[in-house]
Amino acid sequence: MTTVEYGSQNGRRRVAITGLGAVTPLGNDVATTWQSLLAGESGAAPIAQFDASEFPVTFACELKDFDPTQWIERKHARRLDRFAQMIIAAARQAEADSGLEIAKEAERVGAAIATGIGGIGAFQDCYDTLIHRGADRVNPFSIPAIIPNMGAGWVSMELGTRGPLSSQCTACAASNMAIGDGADAIRLGRADVMLCGGTEAGITRVGIAGFGAMRALSRRNDDPARASRPFDAERDGFVMGEGAAVLVLEELEHAKARGAKIYAELLGYGVSSDANHITEPDPEGSNPARAMKMAFADAGVDPTEIGYVNAHGTSTPLGDASETRVIKLAVGAEVARRIPVSSTKGATGHCLGAAGAIEAIFTTLAVQRGKIPPTINYEVEDPDCDLDYVPNEARDADVRVAVNNSFGFGGHNASIVVRRYDGD
Repeated sequence: MTTVEYGSQNGRRRVAITGLGAVTPLGNDVATTWQSLLAGESGAAPIAQFDASEFPVTFACELKDFDPTQWIERKHARRLDRFAQMIIAAARQAEADSGLEIAKEAERVGAAIATGIGGIGAFQDCYDTLIHRGADRVNPFSIPAIIPNMGAGWVSMELGTRGPLSSQCTACAASNMAIGDGADAIRLGRADVMLCGGTEAGITRVGIAGFGAMRALSRRNDDPARASRPFDAERDGFVMGEGAAVLVLEELEHAKARGAKIYAELLGYGVSSDANHITEPDPEGSNPARAMKMAFADAGVDPTEIGYVNAHGTSTPLGDASETRVIKLAVGAEVARRIPVSSTKGATGHCLGAAGAIEAIFTTLAVQRGKIPPTINYEVEDPDCDLDYVPNEARDADVRVAVNNSFGFGGHNASIVVRRYDGD
């Protein structure tokens, strides 16, 4: 048990962000991803993981040249679903970036790792084998490869964490919730360090066919790079993405005691539910707005202090108009029009359960580096979307406090507040 004397914010232990790791459609590390994002690049291209030529949607935002054996022993990697391979890679990057020595205090280090679907590729392979080759030919590693909690399980086993371990499975809000839950574990004294994030590998035959059948996906097969266009009047659905991201959260005094670099402070967390529809957002926007307000209250900040919102902004007709209403309800219409709002899903696509964590990294870097990433492919104004969406070009800005929104199927809503760290 640690003997560090802990600092507090409003009587609570404070939470610093001290490490970042990611594999995304824009790059297989944080630096490459961030550079590509600021440059306005798109990760969308024709699907390479399977032959999608007969599918209504033939493109997605896939990882490029991802080699899991950089992070995992080859024989072991073959037993894992892609969602587990990706989160191990992101977690190892985050651990290295933080400079932590987890083995020295493993019982005080935990993990909260989210996913929306889990091992859908392994499930698809298991079913194919069962139908075409018989029950006795099913891979004995199938179930551990499929179940959603094994993203968290493998992070714990690979990195040796022995503190709190959880797996959030709340659709597209999942990894924002993992970050908030991890912060709460630190605040409550259950851990000193939490590895928090999410992973998703849904670009499979089942994934593309299923979301395509819902008419949730853009069908701009002739122009993938311009298909994801959040808040644009001509948006026609989201682009499926994949990836993983991990943030190292650490009790502030613990981080300072070991001389860690501190990217930012995780200041507030809010959650709510819509109780409305299996896929459609709250039509009034009051419930996701409540999550934002809860995050502001938890952080102890006034809406006028918000310098940037990383929107959920999926590029769906209903979702983007709804989120515009949500932001106005949360901060007031006049204040909302002064806040830069961008959706980075124009570049990464929608990474489902990993989206919140990937975007939390973008939000963290925005406050640390004074750069707001753009909403790419924004060309035609929509009267229902009338905020400052940082169109097409990154923007220099002195952002002290920023918000990351994530809203998921089933009415799951989560917002986190990040503040620049300037010392005590």
